[in-house]
Amino acid sequence: MKRFTAVVPAGRFDPAVVSDRVVLDYDSRHRRRIVLYGEAGTVVLLDLSEAAHLRDGDALQGEEGGLVLVAAAPERLVEIRAGSQAELIRIAWHLGNRHLPTQLLPDALRIRTDHVIEEMVRGLGGSIAHVEAPFDPEGGAYGHSAVHGHAHG
Repeated sequence: MKRFTAVVPAGRFDPAVVSDRVVLDYDSRHRRRIVLYGEAGTVVLLDLSEAAHLRDGDALQGEEGGLVLVAAAPERLVEIRAGSQAELIRIAWHLGNRHLPTQLLPDALRIRTDHVIEEMVRGLGGSIAHVEAPFDPEGGAYGHSAVHGHAHG
């Protein structure tokens, strides 16, 4: 088992030096300490000083060197589209008001499957399609980690 103590953001390392890859769903990518298993057999002890949200394309750095790529696993999601940019922005506001993790795409939004929210989106004029895709939602406004709740007064 190799100990990995740092996260290198996507685009800040040479992909040619990556020795293995771990494929994780959204929930499994918010971690501080866990044992992970790479596709090529590397046993990774992730041991960070504080919890971090691992993004698709990041790398885990071993304390003795070496990098293991983080890949977002495909998940069942809802892709939301609207007839206009203004309608899509309005839907995004309603999703944010409910603190739902939301992935922002150039012309669509992605959320986890939720029949109640799907009905709300339809009621706001949006269309939905069920897709299998990696889920990499926008981080919280006050940090770069997962979406979190806050008090309203």
